[in-house]
Amino acid sequence: METTNESAINNASVEQKLPFKKFRVKRKKWETPYAGYLFLSPWLIGLFLLTLYPMIQSVYFSFTDYSLLEAPNWVGLENYKTIFLEDKLFYKSLTITIIFVVIAVPLKLIFALLIAMVLNQRIKGLSIYRTMIYLPSLIGTSVAVAILWTNIFGKDGLINGVLALFGLTGMNWIGSPDTALGTIIVLVVWQFGSSMVIFLAGLKQISAELYEASAIDGASKVKQFFNITLPMLSPVILFNLVLQTIQGFQIFTQAFVITKGGPIQSTYMFTLYLYEKAFAGFEMGYASALAWILLIIIGVFTAIIFISSKYWVFYQEGGK
Repeated sequence: METTNESAINNASVEQKLPFKKFRVKRKKWETPYAGYLFLSPWLIGLFLLTLYPMIQSVYFSFTDYSLLEAPNWVGLENYKTIFLEDKLFYKSLTITIIFVVIAVPLKLIFALLIAMVLNQRIKGLSIYRTMIYLPSLIGTSVAVAILWTNIFGKDGLINGVLALFGLTGMNWIGSPDTALGTIIVLVVWQFGSSMVIFLAGLKQISAELYEASAIDGASKVKQFFNITLPMLSPVILFNLVLQTIQGFQIFTQAFVITKGGPIQSTYMFTLYLYEKAFAGFEMGYASALAWILLIIIGVFTAIIFISSKYWVFYQEGGK
């Protein structure tokens, strides 16, 4: 009887396990390496249709005379020849953009690092301060912010109103060729929150033991900053520098809304020139050539930063 009961129990357990075994075998038949591509398909469709395909079209259009209203007409290198040999606005807009990047990006990173070091201290209400400082970057390059900046630095704006309280005569900061670019630089520097958050995360990774050991050796706060903080934070500085340089060359909304490239084309950014060629002059082929030249210029500046990084970026594990 005992052996009969044991065999019955074993058969019942086998019957219970059998459906699961069949399910597992059936599941293995459906397993395929293409399942991952199926889940990635929304991203892949966006990559090919919204990124790669327009890029390929842009390359083709850069060698054509294309006005959006007529079929593209192949002209070879004529667009590029015209840009480099005859187009004075190309060089002027590029010069203004480079000046903007060279001034705005370092100032933005300096302010971001200084504020990050302040927020890295133990103070009450730290989370509130971080949120308030990050807010300008959160709203980004919106049209509303550009309009606000116009009202602040306009002839009858807030800045001149404050100066009038002290008996000082204001000026049209946006309407003057000497100060118009500066107002846009100030706006970009004011939106340093994203870089500040990245710097703050990097500061959290620096060991407190390094500062304690240097303090015992008699190092001042200034020496600690230059000998500990900056070297240990240099990879983060590199990341922010590359990111902000790329964004600096792509600036458009501020110049378009606040100054429209004026006065006297003192804020005529490269992207603004590209936009006017494409959608005001309907020279889409010419604008495509300008876009690819801008991409190459950004690549050159990025490459210069990376090449120079071996002299000033310190990695804790492997040195420079």
